[in-house]
Amino acid sequence: MNTFIVPCPSCSAKNRIPADRQHLHPKCGKCGVPLDLRGSAQPVELTDHEFQNFIKRATLPVMVDCYSPTCGPCKALAPLVFRLNREYLGRVQIATLNTSLHPGTSGHYQIRGVPTLLFFQNGQLIDQLVGAPPEPQLRQKLEQLAQARR
Repeated sequence: MNTFIVPCPSCSAKNRIPADRQHLHPKCGKCGVPLDLRGSAQPVELTDHEFQNFIKRATLPVMVDCYSPTCGPCKALAPLVFRLNREYLGRVQIATLNTSLHPGTSGHYQIRGVPTLLFFQNGQLIDQLVGAPPEPQLRQKLEQLAQARR
């Protein structure tokens, strides 16, 4: 899984945050001050090996962007996915899956075209969108997912 470095606003110590744990409100390892991840949060990069375990142990609803690096619409959707990940931090976990490198999960969920967005609640697939949706539609979907959690 991917990690990123976040400087502490209090002591300036550099903190390595695993992307799959960024929603757990991390604190500085040196001084204990809560870290603000809004500007640095990233989607979790999943593999076939990690996928099911990540979905099952997720404490928040999950959206997975299944993409191919050679796909034009996938490239166009990626900046929106990164931006929405920062906005929905703590409400919805957002992950990505490269279908070219990890065909097992693609086969399991019968993904025939990319981008495909998979939506999970309590470890269960509840919906999917094929193609790059317009931003308002994707925001509405994430709002519904975040509200269903309550």
